[in-house]
Amino acid sequence: MVFFEVLGGLVVLSGIGLAMSARVIKQFERGLVFRFGKLQEAVRGPGLTMLLPGADQLRKVNMQIVTLPVPAQDGITRDNVTVRVDAVVYFKVQDPAKAVVNVEDYRFAMLQVAQTSLRSIIGKSELDDLLSNRERLNQGLELMIDTPALEWGIDIDRVEIKDVALPESMKRSMSRQAEAERERRARVITADGELQASRKLSEAAGTMESTPGALQLRLLQTIVEVAAEKNSTLVLPFPVELLRFLEKNTNVELPGNGPAHSGPAQGGPPE
Repeated sequence: MVFFEVLGGLVVLSGIGLAMSARVIKQFERGLVFRFGKLQEAVRGPGLTMLLPGADQLRKVNMQIVTLPVPAQDGITRDNVTVRVDAVVYFKVQDPAKAVVNVEDYRFAMLQVAQTSLRSIIGKSELDDLLSNRERLNQGLELMIDTPALEWGIDIDRVEIKDVALPESMKRSMSRQAEAERERRARVITADGELQASRKLSEAAGTMESTPGALQLRLLQTIVEVAAEKNSTLVLPFPVELLRFLEKNTNVELPGNGPAHSGPAQGGPPE
């Protein structure tokens, strides 16, 4: 009877010990085992893993991509403009052992490095680069963060600058500059249109001068267009070419006619 009681107690203790030593690691996690404070080389994968009760400690590390927002940082650009820039960093743990052993809190460390790197990139850049050339700045910021991250077993997926906030005075200045630029372009386009129109009018005038009939056709076309407006009074200009034609024909002598005499006939009257 005592034997069965002892055996039952051993079974219960074994079950409790087994429950205490069993751990479950999820698919997106990796497990690090510290045995008496020393890191074991083998990294535990997802699934059920067993530990030595009282000797082993399990540290789980998330291997998913982490989205780390970087708070807005105030800085002065290389062309002495005060701006406020924020960013976001996407990273994941590449080496769980380094992420746990080499740094106390890799998330906090990544945040601090991202903030200092963002302030540094602001001071090295001009305002136009921050507004229009963000792709190159993102690459430079990623390189600055990636250098210390490699020592912590962190892989930087990408870094992006989210927003660039400008002072109100700078916004007004840029608005006036953009308005002046648009006005300049409008004036250039208008002047170019007038130049092209004057050239076309000059060519049309030369064509009409060399071909008098073209002017008459244009006059008739204008009359048709004016008549379509249903005006009560229509004033027609007398064609200059017709005047020239009449003037030319009145100065030509008719064939067979002699010159006209204005004085009396010579000789006496007939007897």
